Amino acid sequence: MIDFFSSPSNRELVATQLAEHLYLSLLPLLLGVLLALPLGRLAQRVRWLRGALQNTANVFYTIPSLALFVILPGLMGTPLLSPLNVIIALTLYTAALLVGPVRDALDSVPGHIVAAATAIGYRPGRRLFAVELPLAVPVLAAAVRVASVSNISLVSVGALVGIGGLGRLFTDGFQRDYPQQIIIGIVLTLLLALVVDLLLVLLWRLATPWARR
Repeated sequence: MIDFFSSPSNRELVATQLAEHLYLSLLPLLLGVLLALPLGRLAQRVRWLRGALQNTANVFYTIPSLALFVILPGLMGTPLLSPLNVIIALTLYTAALLVGPVRDALDSVPGHIVAAATAIGYRPGRRLFAVELPLAVPVLAAAVRVASVSNISLVSVGALVGIGGLGRLFTDGFQRDYPQQIIIGIVLTLLLALVVDLLLVLLWRLATPWARR
């Protein structure tokens, strides 16, 4: 590994792929959360949609990521090697993974607190963002952490269709029969998932100061 990083071109390659991996995994995470919030709220408020939305999300999540990366360009008219395909696919995967947890997180808010907020004049929108979502954060945070690790691992699959990220270290290493490069790609992917998970835990603690001991 020391020999690999002793080359300036290799260091530049790793830095570039790491930055691209972060972009391709975290942007869909953010977009997926924003998409899952209204869907989860809808599933919570409209009872007959609860099962339909969850079943649809479960079925969508079973689609192999590699197949979706290949299908999307044909459906949307984007170039096969466009990073947009990975971003859209992972956004949909994240939303599918989080619809149920968002619904459950909102269900976990005590009814008397919701009733009290309504009684003092909170309208539904303000009550959601000022009362329900903050109290639902502990339940929702666990699901977001799972989604972040899932995205970071799935980005690597994009290297099989020529899209960047740390997965390129795997494919290039196999093609060149260079085990060190493969190991470096694996280690960096694991470290990236760990660092992002720790940052999400920190954000969760900062967002819920009342939950600290």
